[in-house]
Amino acid sequence: MTHPSSGSAGRRPRVALIGAGAIGMAVASGLLRAGRAVVVCGGHAPIHRIEVTEHGTTSAWAVEHTDDPTTLGDVDTAIVAVKAQQTDSAADWLRAVARPQVTVLVAQNGVEQRERVAPYLGQPGAGASPTDAPQVVPAIVYLNVERLAPGRARVNHVGDVDLAFPVGEAVRELADELTHGGLRVRLEDDFAAAAWRKLLTNISANPLTALTGRRAEVLHEPAIRQAAGQLMAEAVTVAQAAGIHLTHADATAALDWLATIPGDATTSMLSDRLAARPLEYDALTGAVVRTAARVGVEVPANKLMLALLSALPSGEGPHRR
Repeated sequence: MTHPSSGSAGRRPRVALIGAGAIGMAVASGLLRAGRAVVVCGGHAPIHRIEVTEHGTTSAWAVEHTDDPTTLGDVDTAIVAVKAQQTDSAADWLRAVARPQVTVLVAQNGVEQRERVAPYLGQPGAGASPTDAPQVVPAIVYLNVERLAPGRARVNHVGDVDLAFPVGEAVRELADELTHGGLRVRLEDDFAAAAWRKLLTNISANPLTALTGRRAEVLHEPAIRQAAGQLMAEAVTVAQAAGIHLTHADATAALDWLATIPGDATTSMLSDRLAARPLEYDALTGAVVRTAARVGVEVPANKLMLALLSALPSGEGPHRR
């Protein structure tokens, strides 16, 4: 099923998609279904069509493409879906949308989404009101998405929610649009706790698969499960010291969830390592280590994990067996 772009004169402002990878396409598809026009910002090759397959059905939409940040003057929403370690490469696009009344949805892993984009979006000057700066909306992404080719993705809806946002008026409007577009959105009263709960699985499954070069089956081995539990337990202690409402029951639940992942499933960090792409460890394990230093908590397992990940050869994947 092909849908034309809804971006013609006199219609609602466009949505800027900064990072047209798997997650970016999945989130954009919700706004496209809701009738919004999307402009893809930069990238290695122009994308003029987004095609998403879910539940066995493929839908496609015409989209615009631009390599010029100055063309984003009428944008009122931006989806930032580059990986955390690629945020600096999107600096020009972020500066281009750093205007009042623009909602910037940060669909990245970790617990530092706002802090990561803040240097590029600027801050209101003295005496200015919050309306003088863009509204930054951090997101927790639960979608399982596979990029098939440029402009093409397969979306799997896992669990009972696709995206989670913090509660807020500006967020409500965006959440309503995405819900209308078929995505399951939850507004979290305690967004920080929800983000740290998601972080528990990310600091264990991602590094352990990337370092071993093995898929999720490695997480089912007793010694690896024990290592994952230690990483999570340290993170819970850090979160509690930082005033985040997390408990060791959250770590147990996350550990049990890892055991349910099919053995042939992969992780984004393993995929990136095999493809010799930069890894996202600083936004995940790095966030735990930084917060631990700030609150005075020792995290030896996470420090070791960070050291091992940062020592991996750059631009080189492990040998395949």
